[in-house]
Amino acid sequence: MSSSDPSDASSNPAKGDSMSAAGGGQQPVAVSPGLYVVSTPIGNLRDITLRALDILSAADEVLAEDTRVAGKLMSAYGIKARLSPYHDHNGAERRPQILSRLADGGRIALISDAGTPLISDPGWKLVHDALEAGHKVYPVPGASALLAGLVASGLPSDRFMFAGFLPPKSGARKAALETLKHVPGTLVFYESGPRLAESLADLAAVLGGGRTAAVARELTKLFEETRRGTLTSLAEHYQTAGPPRGEIVILTGPPEEKTSTPGDLDAALRDALLTMPTKDAATSVAEALGLPRRDVYQRALQLKSENAG
Repeated sequence: MSSSDPSDASSNPAKGDSMSAAGGGQQPVAVSPGLYVVSTPIGNLRDITLRALDILSAADEVLAEDTRVAGKLMSAYGIKARLSPYHDHNGAERRPQILSRLADGGRIALISDAGTPLISDPGWKLVHDALEAGHKVYPVPGASALLAGLVASGLPSDRFMFAGFLPPKSGARKAALETLKHVPGTLVFYESGPRLAESLADLAAVLGGGRTAAVARELTKLFEETRRGTLTSLAEHYQTAGPPRGEIVILTGPPEEKTSTPGDLDAALRDALLTMPTKDAATSVAEALGLPRRDVYQRALQLKSENAG
């Protein structure tokens, strides 16, 4: 990470040749060559940062997921930037052109329709290829729906995992959730309105209907809402209320910590060993009690040995 901010006029005063969009055109802003990953508002246009406005004003080219959406943002702040599309469908074709411009000293900004690029949005391959080619990549932080949802949810925020969009089909969705059910932190997902009720029902079925959760939608907008409850109660609400509008973030709290005594472990193992091979019994009991599989397996071997003796 660079020790100086490439968009900070005080750190590179000789490099600036643009005027600050945020400062009323009074202060030159230095923007070094490189790729700038710029966060944009997720709903409220005033959530743009001053630095983001400076970068977008100074960029030789702004890569946008949808130039029509980007054009509205630029117009709102009087920014006259060269806009060009960059998305999943044209990325393979565009990347060599963009890398060539970076090699020539270009200052390229990447934005998505809303929020921080690369977070369930196009851009990862471009950033990867730019770094591999030796170009500078600068993050320009700002709005992010997953972080806004997390801080408004009331769920633990000291440890969390963002899992993006779940698969659209129930079977694949449940299979994906099985791999996440024991993650010891808050889980964060993006979802669409039409699939919300079904996804919440599958979350309840796999993670447990009593797990605390929240659904945040239309964040920073006029009809912003964060609804809290259990996974079961939320699934029932949206099943009855119908699909909501807007961008949606689902958050589920971490699994409850399970406590078990040595007696609980032995009793569960003895029951499991009646119908399962040792390894399967150990896996099943370890998962049920939230214990390390290796330790449970060793105890299962000891119990079998004692019974055999």
